[in-house]
Amino acid sequence: MEKRPLVSIITPTYNHEKYLADCIDSVLKQSYSEWEMIILNDGSTDRTAEIAAAHQDIDSRIKVVNQQNIGIFRLSETYNKALGMADGNYIAILEGDDCWAPQKLEIQVAEMQKDPNAVLCWSMARCVNADKSLVYYTAPDLDAVDAGFYNNDPAGSIMNIFLYRNCIPALTILIKKEALLQIGGFKQVFNLPLVDLPTLYELAVAGRFIFIPETLGDWRNYATQVTKTYPAVMTEGFYKMAKQFLKSHPAAASLTVDVKEIDRYYAGRMVIAFARSGRYKLIRKEYSSARKDYVKAISGYGIAEPVWKLRAVVGWVFSLFHLDVEGLSKVLGKRSYSKR
Repeated sequence: MEKRPLVSIITPTYNHEKYLADCIDSVLKQSYSEWEMIILNDGSTDRTAEIAAAHQDIDSRIKVVNQQNIGIFRLSETYNKALGMADGNYIAILEGDDCWAPQKLEIQVAEMQKDPNAVLCWSMARCVNADKSLVYYTAPDLDAVDAGFYNNDPAGSIMNIFLYRNCIPALTILIKKEALLQIGGFKQVFNLPLVDLPTLYELAVAGRFIFIPETLGDWRNYATQVTKTYPAVMTEGFYKMAKQFLKSHPAAASLTVDVKEIDRYYAGRMVIAFARSGRYKLIRKEYSSARKDYVKAISGYGIAEPVWKLRAVVGWVFSLFHLDVEGLSKVLGKRSYSKR
């Protein structure tokens, strides 16, 4: 019987004591057993290291590496350290506060084995609250107008999405290791506190993707995670990435966007980013800093996103009087967030 390919799972983690056991257990429950899990603990100050070590003692496929904290703005170093240790044919990503469906690896490996020219496989995932009692939404949208680009066929066509947003839930990614090494490993650019989208930019022009329209995991959404702490920094970085790509690929046949369109789009996104940043800071009771972000949303970027500018005005008032913006969201029937 032919030996099944090994999957190396890269799990960076920092202060995930509330979630790491759930994350690891979702790997232990995989119907596909040919995996190794490399947990990179970035100097956690809670019980993360202890929880990781306990699971390593239970299953030899789990490898724990503890390092001094270098933070999210050097995240590519952490990811590439794990990549250097990986023995697998495929690389999967599962951060310490996310988890998988039991059949995730089995389904994806089978699809990748059918198409040796594909460089990456991905799927749908649910965005949930901290204790997974509430599902905010499932991504991506199968009925989106740009869903035809999900398989990145021809190679590079998914950039019509990536130039605006990342449609791929990071926890669903399975990458052919050979393709990842050919682009030089995981990427981190423009001071972004993430590696997924910069790496996907490079892989998008390297080969086709396989999209599986099934929900194969959950990622948690709470006010203290990276995407809630640095929304404006991230939006600015995405804008710079998009501009750089368009400059370096001016004649890409599969692209339907231009620089002016990107400029207009990101002006609006910056208004939204600062308004959201203010909201998340308000949740964390960082009132003074929240007001500064609200002012940037209100006064900057011309007339882009007037509704969000109005929201920012309301947020500014709430931050001035230390009011509960999440209470208002619940009354209005809108999505609300907890700190953890």
